Amino acid sequence: MASMARDLLAQDSVDATLQRITASATELVEGCDAAGILVLHGNQVETLAPTDRLVIGSHELQARLREGPCFDAARSTRTERVYRIADLTSEQRRWPAYAPQAHALGVGSMMGFVLFTEDEDLGALNLYSRKTGAFTEASETAGLLLASHAAVAFSSARTHAQMEQAVTTRHVIGEAMGILMGGHHLTEEQAFDVLRRYSQETNTKLREVARLVCEQGSLS
Repeated sequence: MASMARDLLAQDSVDATLQRITASATELVEGCDAAGILVLHGNQVETLAPTDRLVIGSHELQARLREGPCFDAARSTRTERVYRIADLTSEQRRWPAYAPQAHALGVGSMMGFVLFTEDEDLGALNLYSRKTGAFTEASETAGLLLASHAAVAFSSARTHAQMEQAVTTRHVIGEAMGILMGGHHLTEEQAFDVLRRYSQETNTKLREVARLVCEQGSLS
């Protein structure tokens, strides 16, 4: 686990971090055959870093039915952070439509953990086994430890990516302003106002307007 935690923080992108999280689940959690992360955007489901087609099928099924443990976990309150379903062949009153169809996909048992930090909820890490009763108390403990490290690494990677994007955006806007100032004898404030107005009038993001100026030399 300590080695995994260091490895997660050493990844060089958000995608690489997520892929290492789900791969670690299959390596470190007893009984885990497949893993993936489910994120909700409003009511839209996004699957991140699935290790197997089984994960995608389960997430798509829950999105279609609007029910299921992963779906619930991803939109959970802070009072419910873990779920463990020992047998998908038995009746599941909470998810009556999902359970039998998930079993038909090949899911025998499931376990999942909400990925969260003090500041934000990041989605749910979902673990699958093709066997019933595959996950034990030890599996749950290992999953909890993994999820705790994973949430910090995921949040850190995403923050780093956002900072890199902000620096790049600021550089592109500055370059575009310089082009407008030199070509049209504008002040810095006037050049930025030109970019801002064009962005609003065309419903185009400011960084895209700036990129257009850098590529074409003007907005005409």
